[in-house]
Amino acid sequence: MTMQNDVDILILGAGWTSTFLIPLLEERSLTYGATTRSGRDNTIPFAFDQDSEDSDVYSALPGAKTIVITFPINDKGGSERLTRLYRETHPNSNPFWVQLGSTGIWDGGRTAPVEKKREYTWKDRHSPHQTSNRRAIAEDELLSLSPTVKVSILNLCGLWGGSRSMRNYVGKVAPIKEALKEKGSLHLIHGYDVSRAILAVHEQQDKAAGNRWLLTDGRIYDWWDLASAWGDGGLASQDPVPSGPHPGWVRELMDEDGIKALPRSPEVLGRALDSREFWSTFGLSPAKARP
Repeated sequence: MTMQNDVDILILGAGWTSTFLIPLLEERSLTYGATTRSGRDNTIPFAFDQDSEDSDVYSALPGAKTIVITFPINDKGGSERLTRLYRETHPNSNPFWVQLGSTGIWDGGRTAPVEKKREYTWKDRHSPHQTSNRRAIAEDELLSLSPTVKVSILNLCGLWGGSRSMRNYVGKVAPIKEALKEKGSLHLIHGYDVSRAILAVHEQQDKAAGNRWLLTDGRIYDWWDLASAWGDGGLASQDPVPSGPHPGWVRELMDEDGIKALPRSPEVLGRALDSREFWSTFGLSPAKARP
């Protein structure tokens, strides 16, 4: 396969994030390339094998100013291998690498055990994270390559927008009242704001390089509040009245726990993430909030 033309942004893994990022790149007249495993929709066929030293698949990738890794790297050695094999096949390219990670490295995220979620403490990008977490291991390895390799990590909370709606999750995360009782906080970031963040670090690499950033929309959502407002009808529901038992369950739980109004306070919700430093550093404010 012939070498592609150089681009401003190379997206490794053209999935959900690319549906927001590509329109923004086109709006700003930035050139880009994108990969998928199959090469569908005029993308570049590329499948990352973090255990393989075969550099042939890298030769077909274009040179790029910034490379965005949208897929998780889950084991030690993968980040080093990916960056090294790309640089070996593109000796004239010195890209800025942006890994999309998860805020779950601090506390397990939405899938953390209940007792972990309800420990009240604010966490920001400087807070100690779980060093045994497989994604955190790979992210730490990528950061350790700096400054020889220019890198930055964007740790994202719950993603929403487009085809992805948290309204569809109410019945899944809380199928019974007892499950809803244990639900605390939820942090979200819209795909459009993720894309704006990617372009911000691309354009201000001197601020971003060598750093891990925590991204939320600056709010803490309460699962009880959302379940009460939405019910379990999901995004497709046309009923203006929330359907299902969840609104009633929330009223009962509020009475049982002495909660007078929603949303509950961070002290009650437990999990609290502070993303202010990213937005202030790059001179932005979240554009999409309150799903």
